[in-house]
This record gives sequence, C-alpha cells and structure tokens, in this order.
Amino acid sequence: MSQVLHEIEKKIITSLKNNEKQTPENLEKSTNLSPDQIRRGIEWLKLKGLAIVTESQAISLSLGKNGLESFHKGLPERRLLDLLKNESKKLQDLQKDLGNVFGPAMGLARKNNWVDASEEKIFLKNYPSELPGEKTLKQIGENKISKNEIDADDLSFILKRPDFIIENVIKTKEISLTDIAKSIEITAGLSGEINVESKVPDVFVARTHPLKDTIDEIREIFVTLGFTEIIGSMTQPSFWNFDALFTPQDHPARELQDTFYLDGISAKKIGTSEQIKKISESHKKGWRYNWDINEARKMVLRTHTTCVTIKHLAENKPDEARVFSLGRVFRNEKVSYKHLVEFNQIEGIVVGKNATLRDLMGIQQEFYRRIGITKIKFWPTFFPYTEPSLQTMVYNDRLEKWVELFGMGIFRPEVTKPLGITKPVLAWGGGIERIAMLKYGLDDVREFYNNNLSWLRSTTKCQ
Repeated sequence: MSQVLHEIEKKIITSLKNNEKQTPENLEKSTNLSPDQIRRGIEWLKLKGLAIVTESQAISLSLGKNGLESFHKGLPERRLLDLLKNESKKLQDLQKDLGNVFGPAMGLARKNNWVDASEEKIFLKNYPSELPGEKTLKQIGENKISKNEIDADDLSFILKRPDFIIENVIKTKEISLTDIAKSIEITAGLSGEINVESKVPDVFVARTHPLKDTIDEIREIFVTLGFTEIIGSMTQPSFWNFDALFTPQDHPARELQDTFYLDGISAKKIGTSEQIKKISESHKKGWRYNWDINEARKMVLRTHTTCVTIKHLAENKPDEARVFSLGRVFRNEKVSYKHLVEFNQIEGIVVGKNATLRDLMGIQQEFYRRIGITKIKFWPTFFPYTEPSLQTMVYNDRLEKWVELFGMGIFRPEVTKPLGITKPVLAWGGGIERIAMLKYGLDDVREFYNNNLSWLRSTTKCQ
C-alpha cells in the first residue's frame, strides 16, 4: 500500500514494527525523537488510521499523615484498647494519654461495643485481634501499593478517615499499529516524501486587509501599555458628542456641512438631570449664550470617539483609569487624498491625581516608537475641550516633511467638573488611516478602499 509519510511517522512505524506496543516515553528512546515530535507523529498516524492509542490508568495507594502515624503507633482505637487491656482507667487519664485522637477513638470503641463506662471509669469489654483498617495499614506501610492488591472491604473503612490514604492515579498510553500500518513498507531515501521546496501554483487565500492589520496592531500596543478598551455606539446625542466636551452650540463643527445628523431623530434621555444642569451652566458661564437642550438632543453619527470615553468617565468617575476607544467616525467633508467621510479613529484617556502633560507626551512617544515612528515633535495648538493642547507632528521620510497626526491635551475644567470628575484627565485622539498611510507608503487615503487586488496581494498577510 502506498502512503505519503513524514519522516517522523516513518520512524514511529519502524519502531512499532519491532516492538508492537510502546508508550510515548518508550518511543522517544527508540526513535530519538523529541516529546513534541512523538505527540505530533502519533496524532498524524491516528488521523490516517495507522495507529491505535490505548489509554489506561492505574491507582496506587500510599499513607497520608494520619495513616503513617497509625502505622507506627497503631490506630487511635487500638491505642485506646491497649491502654484498657490490663485495667480500667479514668476518662481524664485516657484523654491525657491519647490527646486529640481520644474523641474519634472513643466514639468507634463505644459504637462497636469494645468498651463500656461507669460513672468514674472506662473499662474493656472486647479486644478484637484485628481492627478494620489495620490490615490495609500493614500492607501499604511506607510503600506505594496497587489498589487492586488491597482488600476492598478493609480499604473502604480506612478511606473514610481523613488523611489516612492517598490515592495516586497514573495514566498510561500505549501505541500500536493498525493492520494497514503493519503492511506498509518503509523505504529509505526520498521515495514517497514531499519536496517542500518544489514550485507550486500561486493560491490567493484569505488575507486580512492592511488597514485591519494596522487597527489590530494599535489595539495590541495600547493593551500591552495597560489600557482597557471601551466600546460605544456610532450614533450619539449631540449632548455627548459636543456639549459634554464644552463645544458651543454655535461652533462651525456642529453645522450640517461638517456633521451628519439623523433626520428627525432626537434622544429622549441624554444624561442625568444633574449632568444636564451643570453642563448647561458651564456653557452659559464659559461661552455666554443661552444653552438649548433641544440642540443637545439631536442625534448624530459620531464625529470622534471621545464621546465614548467622556460618557464612560461621567458614569464611573474613576480616581485612576487608562482606557481607549477605537472605531469608525463620520465627518461631512469633501473626499480628497487625505480626507474621507468615514474613517477610523483611536482615542484614549489617562486619569490620575498626578497626571501631567509630560506623561501624555511620554505615552505618545512610546506608542509611536512601538509602531515604528521615531521622528516626533509636539506643537502647541487649540482644541475646544483641552487646555493646554498639543498637536503631534511626525516626519515623513518619503515626502521629506512633517505631517500632523494625533491631537492631545488635558481636559479643561469646564469638561470635567460638570461631570463630577475631580482628577486631571489626559486625552488624545487621531485617525488610524493616516498612520496606515505612513506605514504602507501611500499618498492617497482612498487607496485603502479602492480594492486594488495587485496591491492588496503584495501587501497583506496570509491567514
């Protein structure tokens, strides 16, 4: 019979032909293969119907702490009977002689009618030549004995007693060949083997998209830096998308030309009455206009993922936190080589009593270093909800110029105080497509969505 066999399989079959039944450990010695090679070879042969694996287990018994003590000194009830063999004794004397085993010894002795008691003394009624369990203790001693060698009835009595008997379960495997395997002729050389270096046709198997690879890499970096991912809805009330972040209701970003509103849909519940009251007051005081709750109720496709983390902060009010949110966001912008109406964003926060802007810069530098970007600098900038604010700039070697990536800063008191957050909050966020463009050397963000198969096949990873 012709079979294509791996060299590992050949060695196992050859060894089993010489010695019909072997354990994996014996096969290791007879084939000079590693334990992992033996394990894999056996599984391969099983799948091909060439090997039989027989599993069995044996139970051996040894004495526990109390069992060893009873083996050397005698069972507690035997020691009690020995003390009464020549004369009756007072209860307190027996307690003193036997210590903490007096109780169980006396209980068994009375139950089996071996002793009796008067008002003052305990005296012997019967003295058995062999007590239940003594035979088992003598057989085992300080050795390990197969359970099959012990009298089952005598053993059952002693098994009920704590820490007298230890059961040791030993599982074994035996490997043997099927009749088909026995008929296989193992030949030397390359006959029947696969040449792994031979040319094969190109097969385009399932692959992950480069942008998905970048998203997964970013997620892994922040998780390994000690951050926890939080998830939020892609549709948000304007209250959390804008108002909670101290963005005034007349800000240009809230106009139809910049934001996608869900036509005719308003949120019934946008926050607690306390949150609404304090955010309203913050806007009135900071921006000096009459805040309109109906504007805050309007539903939008989120323009950033910061709305997810600010809501998380408001609901949990942590003293310390390291969280990030990663997902799609939407901007009503003209599509160009660097802008899309729908893209992916990573955004995160750190909450801590002693958190500083320098800590935030350090986190960003470490993130960029891990993703492979080393030329970084920070420029002062302005964002409505952070102060101070910085823009991360990274150097594009191919374009030979600095390009902007993440925005970052410390949440303003007008953002945190109305929500009951008392500790400093470091925040940052930015588009993932821009990082992916740097990573894959693209000048046009639209390339990620053009389904250029030749580029995808040359760039993506096989799964």
